[in-house]
Amino acid sequence: MMLEMGRKARAAAEALRKTDAATRTTAISAIAAQIRARAETILAANAADVAKATRLVDRLRLDPARLEAIAAGVDQIAALPDPVGAEMARWQRPNGLDFARVRTPIGVIGMIFESRPNVTADAAAIALRSGNALILRSGADALASALALGEAIAAGLAEAGLPEAAVQIVPTPDRDAVGAMLAGLDGAIDLIIPRGGKSLVARVEAEARVPVLSHLEGICHTYVHEDADPDMAREIVVNAKVRRTSVCGATETLLIDRAALPMLPAVAGALRAAGCELRGDEEARAVTQMAPATEADWSTEYLEPILSIRTVAGLDDAIAHIARYGSSHTEAIVTRDQAAADRFLTEVDSAILLHNASTQFADGGEFGFGAEIGIATGRLHARGPVGPEQLTTFKYQVRGTGQVRP
Repeated sequence: MMLEMGRKARAAAEALRKTDAATRTTAISAIAAQIRARAETILAANAADVAKATRLVDRLRLDPARLEAIAAGVDQIAALPDPVGAEMARWQRPNGLDFARVRTPIGVIGMIFESRPNVTADAAAIALRSGNALILRSGADALASALALGEAIAAGLAEAGLPEAAVQIVPTPDRDAVGAMLAGLDGAIDLIIPRGGKSLVARVEAEARVPVLSHLEGICHTYVHEDADPDMAREIVVNAKVRRTSVCGATETLLIDRAALPMLPAVAGALRAAGCELRGDEEARAVTQMAPATEADWSTEYLEPILSIRTVAGLDDAIAHIARYGSSHTEAIVTRDQAAADRFLTEVDSAILLHNASTQFADGGEFGFGAEIGIATGRLHARGPVGPEQLTTFKYQVRGTGQVRP
């Protein structure tokens, strides 16, 4: 079954490569319309998933508003500029040869993800916008939701005259399906994208025989500098932690300058009022009540209303802490000191860095990408939110007038 999915995906990728941008736009818009038209069926499938879930239920659950947000995100992707064929650079050589670097689809992408039904629609729309075929393997806890969304996607593709195999959902929760994808489906898969917990990403990176674009855990930090505005610091920290605790851009550790500790009681009070459990080092506990933090807290992605708090001596100490314990995902600094902010943005080596803004902006939609297929935390090919442009590679087109090399 998996090898047949691979063969169909490869054929669909070749068809997509020859398809114009307008046709792909029509398909993406049709998918959004089909999601809306099939809302009752999709929500019923999701309710069945939620009824069986034992963890990360908020990530899994859909309601009419969330489903409409998914459809709206697909519409946004349909409206994005098409990256395929876009000229990245152009130059001429003294011999008269004209060189152009242009974007081209990667080919067939395999994606393995957990818990989030929206990933099915987001990934499908982004893959189509970038001219790629897609094989999606959902975690067992979200499989009914993914299959229901897959039916809407297939209907949208057919409506636009594109092969339904351009986006395929693996219909089984069998872990052997993951192994088959990691082996490359007999050369059909060009890129694997894992989106889930540390154990999933570790397995993919260890076993994959095709290139991997990793979406690693989000051990994100917000650093309150000594020159932070107290009201701004409170609002940003609370939003960064509790707006949605189960997203990968949620702050998991608050770093606060020793000189800024007088701000901490107000920040801690607002967090407690929002239902957040606090765990702090000795200096933080000296100014406001909270449980003691352990060494393990600094490297934990809670995905729950729990926040660890560490006191730092200053900017250098904060940067060192992030380098040691962070996952290269998203970090924020709150300060009125522009020089300190510039140093933080320059010296911290994470995919997304923010000044005076919540880490919850680590989202492709907020970047103007419509959605994202993941947040890449590695250093090669793509980094940060992976949208349509990031799912392309490039080729060189060289035009001559009869030149031969001497």
